[in-house]
Amino acid sequence: MDKFELVSRNTSEIIGEDDLKKLLKSGKKPSVYIGTAPTGRPHVGYFIWLLKLSDLLEAGFKVKVLLADLHALLDGTPYEVLEDRYKYYSAIIPEVIKAMGGDPKNMEFVKGSDFELKGDYMKDLLRMATNVSVKDSLKAASDVVKLGDNPKLSGLIYPLMQVLDEEYLKVDMQLGGNDQRKIFVLAREQHPKIGYKPRIEMMTPILRGLVGKKMSASDPNTKIDFLDDEETVRKKINKADCVEGDLDNGVMEFMKYIIMVIKGDNKKSFKIERPEKFGGNVGYGNYEDLEKDFVAKKLHPMDLKIALAREINEILGKIDHSKMSKLAKKAYT
Repeated sequence: MDKFELVSRNTSEIIGEDDLKKLLKSGKKPSVYIGTAPTGRPHVGYFIWLLKLSDLLEAGFKVKVLLADLHALLDGTPYEVLEDRYKYYSAIIPEVIKAMGGDPKNMEFVKGSDFELKGDYMKDLLRMATNVSVKDSLKAASDVVKLGDNPKLSGLIYPLMQVLDEEYLKVDMQLGGNDQRKIFVLAREQHPKIGYKPRIEMMTPILRGLVGKKMSASDPNTKIDFLDDEETVRKKINKADCVEGDLDNGVMEFMKYIIMVIKGDNKKSFKIERPEKFGGNVGYGNYEDLEKDFVAKKLHPMDLKIALAREINEILGKIDHSKMSKLAKKAYT
């Protein structure tokens, strides 16, 4: 596949798609950043953007991962744990990328507080604050920040800082989930007003939870932690919502955006093991064939779940659990 196809696959939207095509043809080394606030424990929902980072790395991008400690603080994370969570995130992310078959060597980690507290950044933040209304800032933050019924001032500052990060990280493009769209649009609107060029904005889908619509910090059954053991993974997948023939569930989304992508890149099939009386073993080389059989009820949810749990455990089993568990314990005690 060509570079644009590789870079754009499994995205939900690209604002500035023509600019991206020009960038890829320009001959310069393109750059991209994704910001993640070290708040809750990383989980397999991160797979979708980590796979996209792998695509971008393969396409020759310089990738910057902003570990946005100040954004975490603005979103309610205690100051005392920020450093330990930064250490955990910066250690686990490359481990997971390698476990999925990617190469993180051209990936750089940047701590937000290393540049976001400096004079020029703060001046630009105040300049932007004179252009952005309270209403627009609340709107931009609404899908990302925990605002509640009585929003804190911190929730209004959060999106403005994310807008500025594109300029101060000197990148051509920002990557994020489609929950970031309102902030991305704000960035495209505000950069020219303070003398900066708008960036390309790339969005991936947000994977739904294993139970219900969303992965929830308060319900561990909705997500799988990177450090969950094999039995825990099997139990969580076994409890996942997955009605026979119905595509509206997190299991099939995970198959579409994660497992079948990895299998396809490695030219391997996804294998279902089952007794002959239930159809015998079968392999799927692409998601379309798997979906067709699932909708036709030729593939039972339990057989699918067993195979999916096996695939997830194979990926997570490549992570250094001993080392990562020590870091996680410090960050989340």
